[in-house]
Amino acid sequence: MSIPSMTLFHNPASPYVRKVMVLLHETGQLDRVALHDCQLTPIKPDAALNQDNPLGKIPALRLADGQVLYDSRVILDYLDQQHVGNPLIPREGSARWRRLTLAALADGIMDASLLVRYELILRAPEQQWEPWVEGQRDKIRRGLAELEAHAIAELASHFDIAAISVACALGYLDFRHPDLEWRQAQPRLAAWYAEASQRASLLATQPPV
Repeated sequence: MSIPSMTLFHNPASPYVRKVMVLLHETGQLDRVALHDCQLTPIKPDAALNQDNPLGKIPALRLADGQVLYDSRVILDYLDQQHVGNPLIPREGSARWRRLTLAALADGIMDASLLVRYELILRAPEQQWEPWVEGQRDKIRRGLAELEAHAIAELASHFDIAAISVACALGYLDFRHPDLEWRQAQPRLAAWYAEASQRASLLATQPPV
């Protein structure tokens, strides 16, 4: 086993961190990365993280030379160029843009899911803005409907950046928003996720109960 040459600022509840962890599993790079566990909220940042990422967000990846990468998309692109297997992010052509677009759709679902959670847990009930919450939930529903209608065959074709991102988004919905019951309106997406979620990389990175 090699000595870790990189440090990942990490929290197992974050769907963005989970994307990075899944890629590390899938590409055999886990032993290259040490994990720095961050206990943070939007109003209580992690002091060590702030030194490396001025935005105070996870994930952030400190490289061996001291350079720090942040935003999960940047980190994923970097890590996908550090292994010898087939790339999980297509390098060129229409496939690259399509797979990155599906990944961006999944990220948008995560973004809206987090905004709903912050509104519900950080504000007293009498201060919560219900139209805002419902607007974010509508984004989630539209994103899921798009995946159901136009992406199942692509997701099932191979487990790459698009599939990783969608699986992490769906896992986060199950983790934080089970009340949305997304499977009822998206049976084909649910069937794909039921199979994909049994991959070793996803089983090993499930958020804490």
